Amino acid sequence: MSSDVSPPAGFCIGHWTDSVGLTGCTAIVAPPQTRGGVDVRGGGPGTRETDSLGPFATTGQVTAVMLSGGSAFGLAAADGAMRWLEEHDRGFPTPGGVVPIVGAAVLFDIAIGDSRARPGPDQGYSACEAAVETIPETGSVGAGTGATVGKIFGHERATKAGLGYAATITGTGHTVAAVAIANALGDVIGADGSVIGGPRGDDGSFLRTTEVIASMDAAPDWNAPADRNTTLVCVMTDAALDKLGCTRVARMASAGLARAIDPVYSDLDGDTVFCLASGEGPMEPFTPIVIGTAAGTVVAEALRNTV
Repeated sequence: MSSDVSPPAGFCIGHWTDSVGLTGCTAIVAPPQTRGGVDVRGGGPGTRETDSLGPFATTGQVTAVMLSGGSAFGLAAADGAMRWLEEHDRGFPTPGGVVPIVGAAVLFDIAIGDSRARPGPDQGYSACEAAVETIPETGSVGAGTGATVGKIFGHERATKAGLGYAATITGTGHTVAAVAIANALGDVIGADGSVIGGPRGDDGSFLRTTEVIASMDAAPDWNAPADRNTTLVCVMTDAALDKLGCTRVARMASAGLARAIDPVYSDLDGDTVFCLASGEGPMEPFTPIVIGTAAGTVVAEALRNTV
């Protein structure tokens, strides 16, 4: 896995960042005819158009994915993406003109910076304007600007996280890339099992959230903390996957969250994984297994890259 492998051809990624309000949004603009799927496992998601991306929905195309801060307010950034995409004649063709299909998911960052600073339509438009076909900038940018992890004791003792990226090329010659934002209740776990982003103890060293929870003699008031949590991921590939194949890959890619975030998929997390596939031609039966396996590894590395 590497952060030096570019996204698949035709995928453009752009950020809008508010470094004062500590929020932002990230647009992933897909090539024409891209298919998509989604896997939502967290108990507190904030999403848009995920039903359209589901395997039983009629729409087979995805025009873009918008990842945003601002909690539920940030879903408005997708309106700006819709406007930009329509202006560029990108979307699902209908008798009334193109209709962009924009999947979106948000994270809670409004307790970190200025609670009134929220990405909206203009900011979503700007992220699309900034989207380029190259390896994206990572760190405290875009949707990762206000992200933190290890928030069992609140964000004062949490670890600053952000937006990460990783990619690989499979033995079949397909690129599998992932953009990930870690804003989790849990810790980011390294490949060796160590905590590389989590709550800090009195001496400044990392504590392990699972051990903290296990040692509690009384349940905390989970509704009291100002911080809320979500890990957001978008997987991109140039393999030929149909809509069901994208859904399978998104589900397999969720394994990457379980490898790199602990605990994960809690009631206080809105963990969501999108999968976008641009390859042409029929899907081979073995393709989702190959791409999904690579996606799980790439997602884990992208999440580790966030800290």
